[in-house]
Amino acid sequence: MKTIILGAGSLGTIAGSLITKNGGEVLLVDANKAHVDALNEKGATVTGLTNVTVPVKAITPDQMEGTCDLVLYLVKQTYNESALKALLPHLRKDSIVCTMQNGVPEDEVARYVGREKVMGCAVGWGATWIGPGVSELTSDPGKMTLDLGELDGSVTERIKKVAGVLEKICPTEITTNLAGIRWAKLLINATLSGMSASLGCTFGDILDSDKALACAAFIGDETIQVAAQLGVTLEKIQGADLRVLAFKTKAEMAQKFAIYRAVFGPHKLLKASMLQDIEKGLKTEIGAINGVVSESGKKTGIATPINDKVVEIVKGIEAGGMKAVFDNLSLFNLPDLPEK
Repeated sequence: MKTIILGAGSLGTIAGSLITKNGGEVLLVDANKAHVDALNEKGATVTGLTNVTVPVKAITPDQMEGTCDLVLYLVKQTYNESALKALLPHLRKDSIVCTMQNGVPEDEVARYVGREKVMGCAVGWGATWIGPGVSELTSDPGKMTLDLGELDGSVTERIKKVAGVLEKICPTEITTNLAGIRWAKLLINATLSGMSASLGCTFGDILDSDKALACAAFIGDETIQVAAQLGVTLEKIQGADLRVLAFKTKAEMAQKFAIYRAVFGPHKLLKASMLQDIEKGLKTEIGAINGVVSESGKKTGIATPINDKVVEIVKGIEAGGMKAVFDNLSLFNLPDLPEK
């Protein structure tokens, strides 16, 4: 399949290097010219939990020619309109756009390219963009996974072909419950990442603060409630059933703290990618992460006060009226719960 990675940033650089290293052919497309130049001149360099440099081919979007069979779409959702409109001339009727973005992006992508072209893939690993041509893998290479699904849950011949491409990155599972995978991943992103962005801190700072961790726990519980009201059954993420994070009492919530600390403890030094965007003066994907929970809560009648507050704070920071500081924790009012 003639394949491109559109949005070859942190994840895309690693995905492109692995596809190429493992015998596939892929063209990396990114708007950052300095990054594209470095990829062509020096190759895609992956640091962190692995160290490799792989020669790749890269271009900027204005250099795209012809059409493609498969687009691995990794552009941040804040740039969807411009990126997808520019992509349209390079799609045929049978082209596939596989969105590997955060959140629940399939409907938004389909709005531009047509629902029949879209499938979704949840990425079960993390990366940090270091600089032109260089990306850091922040997940254990042995635990990298991808979950790929058609929007209607069917297992088609075309999804098997796409899975064959993605297998060159890491183990890929075809799911018949894409929404369940998406909402499970959304829960993970919304909790620690949402709090990291609103408080300007690392994951470890959250885990070390009972109130900050309680906020993260409420974010998780709100997400579980909203997903259930939407009729979504959360899928396991790398064997973990996230529905166990729901609670109704203070005692139950305290029990969940140990789970959050166990899961996120190995990543204590991480800062959310949204916080990294804030530090660079860029808009974040807050609307596509905690904002999805808030908006879906309004539609389903589920209160989401902590997700709402995260969105409010991060948007305030983006607008310049607030700063990403840990003192923002005082702005959160935790809902009352019975003791037991």
